[in-house]
Amino acid sequence: MALILVVDDEPAIRQLLTDVLELDGHEVRTAADGLAALSAFEARRPDCVVLDLMMPGLDGYGVLRGIRGQDGDPVPVILLTAAADADSAARAWADGADYYLAKPFGADEVLYLIRGLLRERPIAEV
Repeated sequence: MALILVVDDEPAIRQLLTDVLELDGHEVRTAADGLAALSAFEARRPDCVVLDLMMPGLDGYGVLRGIRGQDGDPVPVILLTAAADADSAARAWADGADYYLAKPFGADEVLYLIRGLLRERPIAEV
């Protein structure tokens, strides 16, 4: 189906999302920090990115700006955060996030959002 990049510094969240997305038929790549996320994005452009906001080093905002700075059609990005507040939500929208989801979240919730985003755009052929 689609290639999804999951970026989170928490191994349990990366694994949970990987399991749910693979069961839904998607190919999943993961990254544990912002720099690895940008490298993975550039190596093979995904169809969607699920991105944690608070990570050591390059945070989710920096990764989002890097993704939005790429040429081509914009890739949908779902931002995940444990520190959901009005200021961080406004910054996420301003930086180009498609969705902003507070932790804890349900894996089905993320799956539902991804399905909706992927219906809105064609999947790239590998």
